[in-house]
Amino acid sequence: MPGVAVLTSGGLDSCAMLADTAQRDIAYPIYVKTGMIWEVAEQAALDRFLQAIASPNLMPLTILELPAKPLLGAQHWTMSNDEIPEYDAPDETVYIPGRNIVLISLAAIWCSTNNVHHIQIGTLAGNPFPDATPEFRELIAKSNSVGLDHKLTVSAPLSNFHKPEILNKFGTRFPLHLTLTCANPASVDANAAQHCGACNKCRERHEAYDDASIPDLTTYKAPIP
Repeated sequence: MPGVAVLTSGGLDSCAMLADTAQRDIAYPIYVKTGMIWEVAEQAALDRFLQAIASPNLMPLTILELPAKPLLGAQHWTMSNDEIPEYDAPDETVYIPGRNIVLISLAAIWCSTNNVHHIQIGTLAGNPFPDATPEFRELIAKSNSVGLDHKLTVSAPLSNFHKPEILNKFGTRFPLHLTLTCANPASVDANAAQHCGACNKCRERHEAYDDASIPDLTTYKAPIP
């Protein structure tokens, strides 16, 4: 089967990657549910985005599940809604151990049973975490290829871009205002998820719009500083 498995959240980066890939290739969006507090709002945002970019190359969404609470602990901020990294918190505070290992490995198993050989992940430039390096992607592709007896490659097409550059490149081509970049969404309705306006991820999103000189149409519960 031709095509690319695209690891897609409802976030700005992976949605831009998915829409761009679907313009050139068969794209299989994969969303991984692990029980994190933002997933209901995130999946709703992803559903809206997929409807908005519908194309013959865009395949139905695949949802894979692996509960992360036994791995991270019930009190981890991604599970408990406590001590969510605040607006001015450094990016290092949002590190989730093993996140990309889980995402890529689950996608690899799906690929092996659906005869897909390439996985994309939405890592951006400047990502400081150990599971965001080219070496990591090469090694996890190799180990999954061996373990599954199924040739796989893993790429990060946006790894040379920062978020403002994503907006400049794709902001007028795709409805990125429908996406969600928030660790603690305030509410969800049929049209949009309200961003909290108080977390590290909301700061990252708003500053990217400012840096790109593009109006930020995001609805924030708390006023942005």
